Amino acid sequence: MDSFEINKIVASILLIALLFIGIGKISDLIFHVEKPKTAGYKVEIPDGNSAMQASETKSEDIDEVDIAALLALGDLAHGEKVFKKCSACHVIEKGGANKIGPALYGVLGRKVASIDDYKYSKALAEYDKEWTFEEMNGYLKKPQSWIKGTKMSFAGLRKEKDRASVILYLNKFSDNPLQLP
Repeated sequence: MDSFEINKIVASILLIALLFIGIGKISDLIFHVEKPKTAGYKVEIPDGNSAMQASETKSEDIDEVDIAALLALGDLAHGEKVFKKCSACHVIEKGGANKIGPALYGVLGRKVASIDDYKYSKALAEYDKEWTFEEMNGYLKKPQSWIKGTKMSFAGLRKEKDRASVILYLNKFSDNPLQLP
């Protein structure tokens, strides 16, 4: 290969480079886009008080739930269907033995983590409340966020009708069902 051939190859490479740069400059002139003065998305980083704000939000959520209206959405037949998801780990019949989760007969109205022959997570054992309609609604919505550290790995019931129906169904299985609001 002589020097003339090498010059042609180098010249073609330079020509292609110049074309790419030239096309880029020309397209910038034709399709000019002004950059916005402010960012489209502002990401705010929470300060150290975020845990306190989260607990305040949780208590506000409890107050905002109209449990009577929520329970009006549910019905027992639907609750029986939805409870099938729960029956993999829980028994609801009277005298039923604990499975992966504790037996749920008479759960509404009793103290949280009160079955003697079941080993509860530390978080549930220290949770000093009773299972009311409001508590059960919050827990069924998302157990992991309602009681931090619970070992119940269930994702939760997002639909209000599903939660209301399961709560009504759980209330039915008790010697002393709670009075509906």
